[in-house]
Amino acid sequence: MSTAASPTLSRETDDNDSVAPKRVLILGSYAPSLINFRGPLLSAMVSKGHLVMAGAPEMDEATADQIRALGAEPFSLRLENAGLSPIGMLRSYGEIRRLLRASRPDLLLSYTIKPVVLGALAGRAEGVGRIVSLITGLGFAFTGDRIDVKRRLVRTAARILYRLALARSDVILFQNKDDAALFREQRLLSPSANAFIVDGSGVDIDYYRPAPLPDRPSFLMIARLLGDKGVREYAAAALRLRREYPDLPIALVGYTDPSPDSLTEAEVARIVAEGVDFRGKLEDVRPAIAGCSVYVLPSYREGTPRSVLEAMAMGRAVITTDAPGCRETVVDGLNGFLVPPRDSDSLYAAMKRFVESPDLAARMGGESRRIAEGRYDVRKVTADVVRYGGL
Repeated sequence: MSTAASPTLSRETDDNDSVAPKRVLILGSYAPSLINFRGPLLSAMVSKGHLVMAGAPEMDEATADQIRALGAEPFSLRLENAGLSPIGMLRSYGEIRRLLRASRPDLLLSYTIKPVVLGALAGRAEGVGRIVSLITGLGFAFTGDRIDVKRRLVRTAARILYRLALARSDVILFQNKDDAALFREQRLLSPSANAFIVDGSGVDIDYYRPAPLPDRPSFLMIARLLGDKGVREYAAAALRLRREYPDLPIALVGYTDPSPDSLTEAEVARIVAEGVDFRGKLEDVRPAIAGCSVYVLPSYREGTPRSVLEAMAMGRAVITTDAPGCRETVVDGLNGFLVPPRDSDSLYAAMKRFVESPDLAARMGGESRRIAEGRYDVRKVTADVVRYGGL
């Protein structure tokens, strides 16, 4: 796996290609996401003749091999898993600067908060020609109704760091208009910032194909087990429904997270005891989606929820929240229902509508697939990112 040596850039390109080949580095905070979320982007950039590199912490060999199979070069780096602590951030900043010296990119595209912040600061210090920052969601720093001391400190630090980083970014990409508006309201973006909105990370509509609906109503949620994802509201609504319909299938796919917002093991055990079919983390979620008639994500805020797009592509009706990012995916009453965030009563009522009117799932699921094809096809979204990036 590459850690220091820098590949040689070929200058050969198609005469019809108007953009000269560049050295491109994609920087993320979780190695598998470079395949799961950025794989099509890596492929698109490679196909245009660019030398593409992908960096993330703790790059395992399986992910590195997948990146190489796409024609890109993997890089492993160390990012301190210590939130936004000053010492951890300084160490991570130094590590990214070392990676930039080794890879010598002409263009740096970073996503998630730590790579965005440190990538932009380090990229400008190392003289990277073009810096693109992709805001995929706001996470712990900007979500939650319980504003305790820790969250307040994290939020303050995140605002300062975002403001510094985005001032050094040439292009800023958001995944929904609400996040872009929030950054402007809080003056994290300068009035002259070169900012655009893309439709999430897109979804492979050929890989996530429509599947026949099960014979009876059933529900599924896929998420990291965080309070801000609405897992507690989902469990509360499930408990009420199963009291009325004891055999109603209600499933949860996900895993615990080191975030301070993560559910405890005791909470997960209680959810299972209440009748929710907890399946843990799945490498392939398609069988789980095929087994439900309605997909549920009561998150408090998202960039654009990828799991919802996958369910839509497979022809599933969706219940999600009228919250930033989530509301982008559902036309209320057409391909699903929007409910207020943090409101288990409204979530219960929306889920019950599908139990009492099972035919809704087929009609709304068909509309979900149509929306996925027209708006969220990963090929369209990737083309937008490539264009805005100047490639």
